[in-house]
Amino acid sequence: RIAAEHVELAFDEAESFLAKMRNAGAVFLGRHTPEVIGDYVGGSNHVLPTARSARFSSGLSVLDFVKRTSILKLGPEQLKALAPAAIALAKAEGLDAHARSVAIRLNM
Repeated sequence: RIAAEHVELAFDEAESFLAKMRNAGAVFLGRHTPEVIGDYVGGSNHVLPTARSARFSSGLSVLDFVKRTSILKLGPEQLKALAPAAIALAKAEGLDAHARSVAIRLNM
């Protein structure tokens, strides 16, 4: 698959082609938007995914400096509903203590 770091669409109606693109680090639309503008003075990011990694990542942004924490909270009924799948997956991975941590909470 192609996942270019930079793509220049230097032709009329370039915007209509943009919807067909799936993976690119940065796209430069039209004949008057060369890559160098994005690299130095246009305001878009110059730190872009290389080596086809635009298939699963984006250019550097403020979001790369935001710390996130996942928070989960289940009640007894929600744990009971999810327990069989959690226990089965933990056992399949050889993580018996993880499986037991669910079973103990439910007196299984």
